[in-house]
Amino acid sequence: MSAAPATPLTASADAGAEHGRPLDLLLSPPRARTGWTVVPARVGAMCIVELQKLRHDRTELYTRAIQPALWLLIYGETFTRLHAIPTGGIPYLDFLAPGIIAQSAMFIAIFYGIMIIWERDAGVLTKLLVTPTPRAALVTGKAFAAGVKAVIQALVVVVIAALLGVGLTWNPLKLIGVAVVVILGGAFFSCLSMTIAGIVLTRDRLMGIGQAITMPLFFSSSALYPVSVMPGWLQAISKCNPLSYQVDALRGLLLGTPSHLGTDFTVLVVAALAGILAASSLLGRLAK
Repeated sequence: MSAAPATPLTASADAGAEHGRPLDLLLSPPRARTGWTVVPARVGAMCIVELQKLRHDRTELYTRAIQPALWLLIYGETFTRLHAIPTGGIPYLDFLAPGIIAQSAMFIAIFYGIMIIWERDAGVLTKLLVTPTPRAALVTGKAFAAGVKAVIQALVVVVIAALLGVGLTWNPLKLIGVAVVVILGGAFFSCLSMTIAGIVLTRDRLMGIGQAITMPLFFSSSALYPVSVMPGWLQAISKCNPLSYQVDALRGLLLGTPSHLGTDFTVLVVAALAGILAASSLLGRLAK
């Protein structure tokens, strides 16, 4: 077998080699990250990739804004006139608005597993798993991207609620707290969806299970009515439902109603971490 011919050096390379200097390169590769900066960089990169998809196609945001608008316009306005639900002295439309923000954030995240199944079918997930990026970083990036999408959706609901006359706070610190609560809720529900995707493995099964659990999660939370008016068995379920803690925190931050912000943030952080661990452990099974 004859040896492959050597590639001739360019004039600049010849000049550098003659003077004992390293060869000049047209492009310098990025410096490899090491230590604790690796995982945050990977999470940020995955988050940016997901948001780039949204930048190229905003249809999902427009269509998903219709449902929360209908909830506020029809359900909220009607029950505000009925005075049938005790809301602690605030108009029912004001009481409902934080619940609809939480609901819209959950709806945008609960079917996130469909996207990762599509990536599996297109071969993208396999390519991601052979990179040095830890699986937890892949899942965390996607989870926080879902949370940021949920914040954009929540912003639409806040604008609609403000136009309807809901007395929301405009305190910047409280609004930042609202964004953090929405991101944590979106991260948890997207991880729940990716976990279910890792178990059922198919798009059709995930759609069926997603539709089966979405409304029970919504109706067993405090989004539509106070926990105190629920029957005892439903109150017990509500206390295990992360959506209830998300609604409680949003109500406290946006309306200034009595809430348990410390407990709410703790539950949402723990739920998001548990979701990331569960989804990461099933990512390899999903890719097979």
